[in-house]
Amino acid sequence: MKAQEKFSVNANLKTEPTDKIDFNETGIGVSFNAALNSKNKIKNTIEYSNLKVNYDAENFEAFENLDQFNQLKNKFEISHEISNTKLNLALTPTANFQKNLDISDVTLLGSFEISQQLNPNFNVNIGVSRTTVFGYPRFLPTLSLQYKVNDKSALLVGFPDSKISYANNIRNAFSLTNSFNGNFYNLDHSLVDLNNGTKISTSQMTTAFEYERNVDKNWFLNFKAGYDFNKKYTIRDSDNHTVYDFNTGNGYILGIGIKYKQ
Repeated sequence: MKAQEKFSVNANLKTEPTDKIDFNETGIGVSFNAALNSKNKIKNTIEYSNLKVNYDAENFEAFENLDQFNQLKNKFEISHEISNTKLNLALTPTANFQKNLDISDVTLLGSFEISQQLNPNFNVNIGVSRTTVFGYPRFLPTLSLQYKVNDKSALLVGFPDSKISYANNIRNAFSLTNSFNGNFYNLDHSLVDLNNGTKISTSQMTTAFEYERNVDKNWFLNFKAGYDFNKKYTIRDSDNHTVYDFNTGNGYILGIGIKYKQ
């Protein structure tokens, strides 16, 4: 895309309905990107998101107060190039809470990755991350193969994210994505009736088609439509054991967003 991203602001809306529960999320983010020198780059992203949950009253009347959750996170990234190798480090303190923020809601996530360029079109990325893709913080290995097919298309295959992308011109970008993703939110009060459940956990594998339109020099619109497989929405205790499963089933996902960058 023509606009080189040194500063960006984005806002997005996402809906994920299932048979018994509907999930609606809004988010906003601000990013700063800078090159310290020819070999070192830094990026900082601040994001806030709000998840609203609508329950089928016939099945989940007792859980109607668990209807809103918040996340505030700051992701700091630094990359260093050594010949054909790039080292990427990310530190992401995040606060995941129901309605009342407390210091105990803060968790440190992050990742370390080594990216090796084997030729001008092919990269291998391997690393480790502390992530919430399965609905709670845990360390996981990451691996991906990245291949530039030509000037218009590229392929990324790996875990947790895979992507096929194509741009027919400088204004339109299309992609088919598959990602393992999840999150958790600490409850304001433990649920005594459910073995002292302390957090809400969400996870799924999402396959989606995405389209981004560069409407002018600095403004972008993006649209997303897909499906969540193996979707889980559960209550967990302090040891991350599942104490209640809502059995939501799978469902489709729709999203729209806008971004300004310069």
